[in-house]
Parts: sequence; structure tokens; C-alpha cells
Amino acid sequence: MYKVALNFEDDVTRFITTLPMETVADAAYRSGINVPLDCRDGACGTCKCHCESGSYEMDGYIEDALSDREAEQRYVLTCRMIPESDCVVTVPASSEVCVRSQKADVHARLTEINRLSDSTLSFTVSGDQVRAMHFLPGQYVNVQVPGTDHWRAYSFSSMVNQADESVSFLIRVVPEGLMSTYMTEKASVGDSITLRGPFGSFYLREVKRPVLMLAGGTGLAPFLAMLESIQQDGSAYPIHLIFGVTHDVDLVELDKLKAFAGAIDNFTFGVCVASDESSWPQKGYVTDHIEPGHLNDGDVDIYLCGPPPMVEAVSSFVQERGSQPASLYYEKFTTSK
Repeated sequence: MYKVALNFEDDVTRFITTLPMETVADAAYRSGINVPLDCRDGACGTCKCHCESGSYEMDGYIEDALSDREAEQRYVLTCRMIPESDCVVTVPASSEVCVRSQKADVHARLTEINRLSDSTLSFTVSGDQVRAMHFLPGQYVNVQVPGTDHWRAYSFSSMVNQADESVSFLIRVVPEGLMSTYMTEKASVGDSITLRGPFGSFYLREVKRPVLMLAGGTGLAPFLAMLESIQQDGSAYPIHLIFGVTHDVDLVELDKLKAFAGAIDNFTFGVCVASDESSWPQKGYVTDHIEPGHLNDGDVDIYLCGPPPMVEAVSSFVQERGSQPASLYYEKFTTSK
């Protein structure tokens, strides 16, 4: 048996003891601690942490979840990490978020479906249980596809509107996708929708320095919730968002970004499209539009949400510039059929 110190970002440390051949995630759960976790199979990267000291064994994961470079830097997936000595592990979340509690299902009704473009739609759910939900801007829930036993993960694209007890989400329309098919062909206002959560360690921390937000496609969703929260609380520091998509048809919610720019004194944003066939004036990827001032000589918190190739590209870009940010929070997502 080995002792593992879990250091959380709010300076709280919890100690757990692992049994022989037990993963850190399982030992934490047994001790009443939920480290960020989703798939438990080394496939999603949600449980990525950093091992500050100690030896361990870790296999059975895919590179989308943990790259070779990250593994060399002693980043670990706690769902696959088996300690071989006492260890110290840094968890990129607050201890409060990781307190184990029963994730009760939230039953709501579908109140709105908006087809934002050929590739994207939004949906809104409401109800008494939605009004009582507590989540941090940037987190996600699992949503059950009505009529099936399948669940899909979606980030909140808004905070809870207490006036009408509602909350919203963005969906990329995927051919033959279970949720996409339901929303585009079967859904009706008034349908019952079940949510489970919230989950995730990708959420807005206290703004203590300039912030750079990088969104890819429907990875814009958590930033809309973050900006709504910032609009309510204000910010003394500059916040810049770069929204990148593949095709013009993927450009959605620009009116909301313009509204935030008008309502938040220190907020600016840029938008770019990767396709050479685009008519949008700003071409390229998000990394093509990151200026030195956005990195602020490393005194910046970077939030990044998008598909795995985008996350890897941004991580490489930052390292190549030699300007390590104060914090880099990210969430990778993939579409599911």
C-alpha cells in the first residue's frame, strides 16, 4: 500500500492510500474524493493530473487522452495510474469540486430548439430542478438521448436563467448522431429531458490576471457561460477570446459575442475560419491569431476548448514561443455517433 498526496489548486491537500494494483482514481473514490473523471478507460483525458514525485505504472490509454510528450513530463491519467511508491499528485481542480456527492438526475422539459446553422443547433431545457442546479461556468452535464439508454456530454452554454428556470447547450449536428438525429428529426417542445451532473474540472477560476480564451467549433459553449458569469461579476483584467471554425457555416453565436463585448469593458474577441474557400476576412487557425500581447510574457491564464488536434496545436504553439502561461486549462471533445 502506498500513500498519495492529492494537492488541489485551492491549496488543500488530501491523503489517500492505494491498495495493491489499485489506481489513484479508484483509491480516491474509495476515500470519498472524486478526482475529475469521465470514461475510466484512459480515453478521454478528463482525469489528467501531474505527478510531482514518486514512481508509478501507467498503461492502457490512448494518445488523444495523454500525449507522449505529456507522459515524459510526468502528466498522468489517474484512472490508469498505479503507484509503485508514495506519490504527490497535483489535481487541476479545487477540493470543493472533488468532494464526492451523489449526482442526482435532473428532470427537465425541452423548451426551445434553434437551428443556428447547417452544422450547429442549440437547445434549452427548463423546470424547477433546473433552477436548483449548481454548476461552475465551463462545466458540463451528461444528457440522456430520449428513448435510449445512451448519454452524451454537453457543456452549459449559459448559466441558469432564474426567471424562466432555463439553461442552454450547443450541439454540433453529426450525420447519424444519436442526439443530432433526435434533435433534428424527432424532438418537440415539451419533451422530457434528463440531465446528470455537473462534471468537469474545466471551469472559470477567479480572474487574477489577463485571460486568453481559445474556442474551436462548439467548444465555444463553455465560454458563453463563462462570459455570462464575468458580465455579472465584472473583470479588472483584459479578456480576449479567439473563436476558430473550419467552415463559414460553423460561425454561430456571433451576436452573443458582440453583446458581451459591449457589456464587458475589458472583453474583446476575434473570429477565424480555416477553410481556404471561406469568405470570412480572417483566415487560418486560432494559433495564427494569437498575438504576443495576448500571452503577456506568460502572465496570462489560458482557457482552451476544442477538438484534440486544436488542443495539441495550441499546446505546441505556446511551448515553441517559450512563454509558459501562469495556467493552461483545457478540455478536448470529440463527436459521437
